[in-house]
Amino acid sequence: MEIIVLVTTKDQDEAKKVSRALIEEKLAACVNIVPAVQSVFWWDGKIEESAESLLVIKSVKRLLPEIVKAVKAVHSYDVPEVIAVSIADGNKDYLKWINDSVQKT
Repeated sequence: MEIIVLVTTKDQDEAKKVSRALIEEKLAACVNIVPAVQSVFWWDGKIEESAESLLVIKSVKRLLPEIVKAVKAVHSYDVPEVIAVSIADGNKDYLKWINDSVQKT
């Protein structure tokens, strides 16, 4: 099953670092970097605000544990956001491309 994984990073440099790690390890077919999002969240018992970059990662569900591990290995946050959403449907050729792209050789 194909998935979209969302990860926020502290800035674009970290976003590129995480993205390259996932692509190099064939854990993702594609990573889109949204350079600027504003996040409002609870942390250490108070409301925080932060400018971040957002990664939109296309992959498959069976690789999610490895994706989480890879993100944690290069990410600067104590608790990085790594959440996955199943892709219900889409362009069959694109979904096949996702699967083909993450096949480790």
